[in-house]
Amino acid sequence: MEKPRITQAMINAYDEYTHLTLDRRRFMEKLTMLAGSGAAAAAIAPMLAASGAQAAIVEETDSRLDARDITYPGAAGEMKGYLVTPKEASGPLPAVIVIHENRGLNPHIRDVARRMALEGFVALAPDFLSPAGGTPADEDKAREMFSTLDMAATVNNGEATRAYLASLDGANGKVGAIGFCWGGGLVNRLAVASPELGAGVAYYGAQPPADQVPSIKAPLMLHYGGLDERINAGIDAYKAALEAGGKTFEIFVYDGVNHAFNNDTSAARYDKAAAELAWTRTVAFLKKHLA
Repeated sequence: MEKPRITQAMINAYDEYTHLTLDRRRFMEKLTMLAGSGAAAAAIAPMLAASGAQAAIVEETDSRLDARDITYPGAAGEMKGYLVTPKEASGPLPAVIVIHENRGLNPHIRDVARRMALEGFVALAPDFLSPAGGTPADEDKAREMFSTLDMAATVNNGEATRAYLASLDGANGKVGAIGFCWGGGLVNRLAVASPELGAGVAYYGAQPPADQVPSIKAPLMLHYGGLDERINAGIDAYKAALEAGGKTFEIFVYDGVNHAFNNDTSAARYDKAAAELAWTRTVAFLKKHLA
């Protein structure tokens, strides 16, 4: 069978479904219209979605790492998370919060945390759905759960995570954050709320209101996909506010790539070249500001 052709309109429809409507029936109707048949739509849908079966870049059993599920104090209750540290470290390491997309703490984000640890960081990927019982296996259910989260309480849990890492044995007290999609938006909000955040890297994350930008202390690196019109609509106002406030920041827009271009488990949206360049920039930025 010939591989189905995925168009930008299909990717846009998937983005609308997963971030705005959460209406799978309407999405499949639109995809069927775009693909020309129900059978074609059924074949294309999994290619648009992230695949939990995709092989990890860093295996769970990598002998260079100590990786384990933990619980730690949140702002108003227990938080769950995945903590990864390099086994052989010459001294205290900088720490990084790895913040998931709107599917919760899934295997892909655990993999990203392991990658970050191999770069020389203590990496903690929190489950921000902990107050609701934790990330479910059903991704559609996870997306629905995000709409019930209290954002102020969620930001407070982000700050509690920062404080936990700052005092962790083996860490140097400096904590940054990296987030993707929903997590990128949370990095921006955490930067507003936390004067002690050491650095923030937001991948295609929603921008905070311009009037909140003066509160930002942390240096920021902001990555965007050139085709991501929904998120990119907020870049200019954010950039202007950051410039007006004299903030330390870098913005990179990767031409011709989509929202979620870093997620290697999504065949249709992943862009290897952009992801690798953004990652190299991210690691250098975090090392510079958290050393």
